Amino acid sequence: MDRSNKFLETARRVIRSEAAALETLAEGLDGGFADAVERILETRGRVIVSGIGKSGHIARKIAATFASTGTPSQFVHPAEASHGDLGMITTSDVVLAISNSGEAPELANLLAYSRRFGIPLIGLTSQRDSTLAREADIVIEMPRTGEACTTGVVPTNSTTMTLAVGDALAVSLMDHRAFTAEDFRDYHPGGKLGSRLARVRDLMHGEDRVPLAGTETPMSDCLLTISQKGFGVVGVLDDDGYLAGIVTDGDLRRNMVGLLDKTAGDVMTRSPRSIGPDALAEEAVAVMEDNKITCLFVVDPEGSRRVVGILHIHDCLRAGVV
Repeated sequence: MDRSNKFLETARRVIRSEAAALETLAEGLDGGFADAVERILETRGRVIVSGIGKSGHIARKIAATFASTGTPSQFVHPAEASHGDLGMITTSDVVLAISNSGEAPELANLLAYSRRFGIPLIGLTSQRDSTLAREADIVIEMPRTGEACTTGVVPTNSTTMTLAVGDALAVSLMDHRAFTAEDFRDYHPGGKLGSRLARVRDLMHGEDRVPLAGTETPMSDCLLTISQKGFGVVGVLDDDGYLAGIVTDGDLRRNMVGLLDKTAGDVMTRSPRSIGPDALAEEAVAVMEDNKITCLFVVDPEGSRRVVGILHIHDCLRAGVV
């Protein structure tokens, strides 16, 4: 067997081992998990997540996932906790301590502190008879599946299961609180995820920036408005003040002969594409790309076609919406 095939065989074996461990975990979850969710929902403070080594790395991720999905949370390093960071933990909090063996000595002071001040303690471990399990108010027990490596000692299956339990806790809390994509965006405005959830109203230019004219406005004035506003277009309003048309560069070229003797109503393209302020910015980009245009007028969501803003493709690109 050549090296490439051997590497692929190892990779598949590891992934299958971890997948099997996750299936065992899913089937074995019991009331401890449900009790943990209930206890976190009851807390008035934060979820303090702690662990050492590989469990610590997973704990950081779990805390971050909680925090970005509506459950205030903070990672506290157990070694730093022993040197003053215990002061970060209040009696309004709940502690989620993670240790596969349940015997990590670095957690000792954190466990003692939680017991001394009556701070609820959730233990996540694979050892029901461990110190962590005995001290915890609630235990989420993971199955002992062994590890995916050939030595059987490198944290692989165990860390994957721990991460999955953290995700399961976060999603259970989200579902109970009816946490929405809009809520997620509030906690996560940066990066690709934030840009995908941006709304048109977040990126559009307000009414004071919108280039507008009436149907009877002379084209000489329209050209001035196009130049001043800098969007390359002007929206044309009917007698009721609603969007009736748009004058674009193409309209100008098609009406070049005698242009200055015409009005906006003579030159405009009727019933232009528009979008509502609550639409996703991604949707606006799709409309612009499909119609080969560079901007959209934003109209009142009630269907009146009253103009409330304008969105340019460059606004979306700057925000990372592509």
